[in-house]
Amino acid sequence: MPTPEPVVLVVEDEAPIRRFIVSALAAQGLSPIEAATATAATMAATSRRPDAILLDLGLPDGDGLELLRQLRAWYDRPIIILSARGREDDKVAGLDAGADDYLAKPFGVPELLARLRAALRRTSREQIPEPTLCCGDLVLDLVERTCRRGGQDIRLTPLEFNLLAELMRHAGRLVTHRQLIAAGWGSTAGAEAGGLRLVVHQIRRKVEEEPSLPRRLHTEVGVGYRLTEATA
Repeated sequence: MPTPEPVVLVVEDEAPIRRFIVSALAAQGLSPIEAATATAATMAATSRRPDAILLDLGLPDGDGLELLRQLRAWYDRPIIILSARGREDDKVAGLDAGADDYLAKPFGVPELLARLRAALRRTSREQIPEPTLCCGDLVLDLVERTCRRGGQDIRLTPLEFNLLAELMRHAGRLVTHRQLIAAGWGSTAGAEAGGLRLVVHQIRRKVEEEPSLPRRLHTEVGVGYRLTEATA
């Protein structure tokens, strides 16, 4: 029996943008459903249990961040924000409210599809806990606490290992400074931003072929970091 295509709920009040996104998703073999309001989005999410949600924050009948918080009370699948609010504090607020990723408008369809595919793959992986984490040729053994890149051993400090593990658990996803600080120093360590930058710099020296031109560990200025497979 063939596996059903992932269902993606598109929450966007501007009809032209919504239809454009729906067409792009359908062209990739996904099964999009639509909602133009927070009320309709709640009903669709409840009744259809989509595999992912693309959420615009500017809705006519409610605040998108509040809707996000309400969904996160029971919905554990990917939510990606699509919003014209592109400031750093808007991104941080959305991620802290429970979004898995954040794309500021205008955005390119290839990037949207890549972020969505990464989120869906991550959900699939999380259903089966693994003793190792992989991102391209980068492999982290959580039991032995070892790291290999392209088959070569990489020596990491305990702090570097913990931060890299957090990034690899969310490979392809934006991980905020706050998440990384909690993973490395504990949730109450609020003054470690400088230390975080230093440790990320050290990790880049070990996992990148050219640390000054990173192809794996990317900075999202003012927000956090994103680990991907090595890009050309």
